[in-house]
Amino acid sequence: MKAAVLLSGGLDSATCLALAVNKYGAEEVIALSIFYGQKHDKEIRASKNVAEFYGVEHYIVDLSSVFAYSQCSLLKGSENEIPKESYAEQLEKTGGSPVSTYVPFRNGLFLSAASAVALSKGCSEVYYGAHADDAAGNAYPDCSQAFAVAMNSAMFEGSGGSLTLVTPFVGLTKAQVVKKGLELNVPYELTWSCYEGGDKPCGVCGTCRDREAAFLKNGVTDPLLV
Repeated sequence: MKAAVLLSGGLDSATCLALAVNKYGAEEVIALSIFYGQKHDKEIRASKNVAEFYGVEHYIVDLSSVFAYSQCSLLKGSENEIPKESYAEQLEKTGGSPVSTYVPFRNGLFLSAASAVALSKGCSEVYYGAHADDAAGNAYPDCSQAFAVAMNSAMFEGSGGSLTLVTPFVGLTKAQVVKKGLELNVPYELTWSCYEGGDKPCGVCGTCRDREAAFLKNGVTDPLLV
């Protein structure tokens, strides 16, 4: 059995990689990171460091041209500012529509690309680190359980039954993901989640707020904030 892991360089995907390596061994795992036109490359650099830590093959794919038409606030071509508030506050303003940091069908495209790479490299599983907090309130609909089930079906059918999607955190909160990662000694100091590309996390964007809270719920401080 060989597995491919979508590795953004963030907390959730790094924990996914740890699970896969713990189950199959580094020699049976590959990591795939995707550049999609972000305003900074901190997560891509973090993904390289995490992949190197675990000793897995690492591939980087550029899909930025697909998102060139989007005004998502995460992207270089957008003039929109990244919100400095929680996802709950953002959803109040959107009326339940996806937040401004939702990249149009990004994870669907990522999983399609990962499927092609995984099959080419002899993998039978693709690990995807979506969790329940990101899907809550429809903030990121491509992190939901319904989306994961649909993508798993598409990947399985489209590969002739050769490939399945593994989503170990889709029913868990971010705090529960961190709990699992701490048990596995994931090198969270190597990861990056902030939507900004500064020397330190901004602390006020939605993902920074969620990340800090997840560590605090486990009685520890985010190593990036020490």
